Amino acid sequence: MIIDLRSDTVTKPTKGMLDAMFSAEVGDDVFGEEPTVIALEKKAAALFGKEAALFCPSGTMTNQIAIKVHTQPGDEVLCDTTAHIYNYEGGGISFNSGVQAKLLQGERGRISAQQVLDAINPNFDWLTHTSLVCIENTANRAGGSYYSLKQMEEIANVCKKNNLKYHLDGARIFNAIVENTYTPGNLGKLFDSVSVCLSKGLGAPVGSVVIGDNQFIAKARRVRKVFGGGMRQGGYLAAAGIYALDNHVERLKEDHKRAKELGGIMLGLNYVDSVLPVDTNIIIFSLNDKIKPEDFIKKLADNNIKAVGFGKQAIRFVTHLDVTDEMLEKTISVLKKINS
Repeated sequence: MIIDLRSDTVTKPTKGMLDAMFSAEVGDDVFGEEPTVIALEKKAAALFGKEAALFCPSGTMTNQIAIKVHTQPGDEVLCDTTAHIYNYEGGGISFNSGVQAKLLQGERGRISAQQVLDAINPNFDWLTHTSLVCIENTANRAGGSYYSLKQMEEIANVCKKNNLKYHLDGARIFNAIVENTYTPGNLGKLFDSVSVCLSKGLGAPVGSVVIGDNQFIAKARRVRKVFGGGMRQGGYLAAAGIYALDNHVERLKEDHKRAKELGGIMLGLNYVDSVLPVDTNIIIFSLNDKIKPEDFIKKLADNNIKAVGFGKQAIRFVTHLDVTDEMLEKTISVLKKINS
């Protein structure tokens, strides 16, 4: 039994999802004749109360498309220091769009409306033009923390008053939604664009959607082609996305429950220095000097448990639909033995 806690991207399609994939009706998406892709896009747009959506191979692509559409070369995007768009998308902000990031030190990955307001550049020729705000919900590097609706609304108000576009990197947005009272429709009213990953906690093998109004998606579709993201019989993958949205949202709470149990155990281990608060399905903890990260990861690997380093002395675990209660119990047992 392999227990893979590296990421929620490692999930395999369930039987029901595979059945949906193999029975999908397909066409050619580049020609706009892919019925299952069209169905997924309409479903995603309707969920968030938007006009349209675009199916893409990855969340990095959906984020990068949004940045490209919302900005001009020489512009500036505001985001948290831990933001995925800045840290984990290969420098795409500058490479793809010719814009730069101004990093804000938020609270556990969450920036405030006041920080955004204070960071907007005056309209001087020698300053970059601030044109876009991007938030990440949930925040990966911050341990899966999430924004309240009020926090997101306050930033939206600043953006509207200052003519800034507002993008949501919602790679794990449904992890945030199931822990709150807000809905996808509430979020669609706030953001100019929303990126949703289908291949993390929702369990699809490939794919993300970017959601916005018709004009935004028309431009996004062209950018997707330029980025090499045009797909042909993408319906086999889109069918998995539809199945995920229909069947795998509410069950995210199970992942959160297991993550919180695991996080609680970590607090009592003598080789763990600290654990970030566990809000959703991500556990980030720091080892003390008693053990090196590479040695810790090897001890886990010797017991068929996979994990990743996440910075100096830091380790990340992520729970997902392929992590069972039996796997959780074994992981806890192994962690306690390392402790002894």
